[in-house]
Amino acid sequence: MAAGRSAATKLDWNKVTTSLGLKGSTAASLQAFKKRNDDARRKLAALRNLPQTVDFSDYRNTLSNTAVVDEIEGHFKTFKPKTYDVARQIKAIEAFEAQAMKGAEQTRLQVDREVKSLDKALRDIETARPFEDLTVSPVEPKSQEAVSDEK
Repeated sequence: MAAGRSAATKLDWNKVTTSLGLKGSTAASLQAFKKRNDDARRKLAALRNLPQTVDFSDYRNTLSNTAVVDEIEGHFKTFKPKTYDVARQIKAIEAFEAQAMKGAEQTRLQVDREVKSLDKALRDIETARPFEDLTVSPVEPKSQEAVSDEK
């Protein structure tokens, strides 16, 4: 987990977006993920800075009803953190990943089609007759025939 944390902090999000050429919904999803990640890091840092002990003696001195403090202290000492099944969250993350992969694949296919189209257009331009070599002579006899047919 520590390796994951250090890798996440070293990740240059802008470089990822530009080097992979991400655009549209893929880039927006990545930015949204980055924002959620940053927010979670800030909240975690704030929680770590909070004191983790409770001074019940101070509450006993402040409050006149010490029985309430004793009861709360008893609940505090017997408190056991509840464990959660995170399978649902993992499934949601996997579904998000699958959707992102599907979007990336669609983007890749669209880019491939566009590149093929541009390659074909470039080949057509390169193999076309130079502008200087174009004449109207192949069209000229046909147009004279059309004029003579009208007469």
